[in-house]
Amino acid sequence: MGRQPDTDHHLGGAVPSAAVRTRQDRPARIPEVDALRGFALMGILLVNALMMAGPYGLGTIPDPGASAFDRGVEGVVQTLAVGKFYLMFSFLFGYSFTLQLTSAERAGTSAVPRLLRRSLGLLVLGVLHAVLLYTGDILMTYAVLGLVLIAVRNCTPGAALRAARILYGGLGAALLLVGSATLLMSDAETAEADAELAEDLPVLVARYRGDASSVVRANISLLPDQFLAALLMSGFVLAAFLVGLHCGKLRLLADTGNHRARMRRILVIGAAVGLPGSLFMALALSGPLGPRWALFATMVGMVTAPALTAAYVCGMLLLMNTSRGARIAALFAPAGRMALTNYLSQSLVMALVFTAYGLALYDRLSPAVVVLGALVLYAIQLALSSRLMARHRYGPVEWLLRTVTLARLPKDRDRSAAI
Repeated sequence: MGRQPDTDHHLGGAVPSAAVRTRQDRPARIPEVDALRGFALMGILLVNALMMAGPYGLGTIPDPGASAFDRGVEGVVQTLAVGKFYLMFSFLFGYSFTLQLTSAERAGTSAVPRLLRRSLGLLVLGVLHAVLLYTGDILMTYAVLGLVLIAVRNCTPGAALRAARILYGGLGAALLLVGSATLLMSDAETAEADAELAEDLPVLVARYRGDASSVVRANISLLPDQFLAALLMSGFVLAAFLVGLHCGKLRLLADTGNHRARMRRILVIGAAVGLPGSLFMALALSGPLGPRWALFATMVGMVTAPALTAAYVCGMLLLMNTSRGARIAALFAPAGRMALTNYLSQSLVMALVFTAYGLALYDRLSPAVVVLGALVLYAIQLALSSRLMARHRYGPVEWLLRTVTLARLPKDRDRSAAI
């Protein structure tokens, strides 16, 4: 599998190899890391599809008409995907930040103006995405928290890792404490709270099935709740940024072959911690445990999700160091190179399917059909990405963001990081 001689990064960042250099002393792409980003796109799509398909997405509110099979499908997605893949993107975003710094230094320019322009570009894209397509946008969070990375850009790798541990530990303890308090609620109190949440659902369904203007109004009406959720999760995102920053400063992903034993340990420990927590969340939200356990189990799932994310990252890197895994990397990598374009186009396609922009199938499809459709869409994206990346250096949105970042049109010889 040949390495592409450039270091562009898209929604997380490609990782340059310290061992492999082009004749111009430019770092080469590492296809395995592009493939990681492409793999994360699949998990993001499965979660977002169920959230965009109807008001009962992933058990946030109990669906009285859901069959056991529907709940089983949601349970699988909750166990394996919810809360894991956006953290993988966040880790890669933090890693690529170090490459942005190196790129600016190599170009003889100040990194800060570039990084601020990139954050502004992500913020604008995120606002448009949230208002027009999907309120569960992550780009605005990345744009804002990216400012923290700029502020701490000169920290040592050890300081970045210590800060990540403190942040994760403090937020995790707080979430578990809040979740534990909800166990004191009676079943009647829990049912009453769910009933209050469900009162507004018919209006939401009507808006998403109405017309284009009503879709926008529905998205705007959901933004306050989404901002609260983003604030809640921002600590984990920032912790993942800092872990990525730590690894990027040490170039740990530039030669994963030297870290196989460590990655195996992370894989085993991460799966042992993350899978039970995620399964507990699924059993509460879509299984037999019931609504009383829902919030506490959700908090447990959120706190243990980083462990499963780490297991996924290490497991994929170990797999892709095998001959069969190299073929998997070749399949996922093109989609990862244009991840920002793919991420936004996923939302566009789903908005056309589920809202009044197109077919208006909001709350009309079962979770199994939604998941199957999402996998078909992802397969199409893999094929299209492969063709586009064989002919072009950037995806369309990556090219646009790169233009904003550099404050000029990209030139073919530009090989510095884009996002």
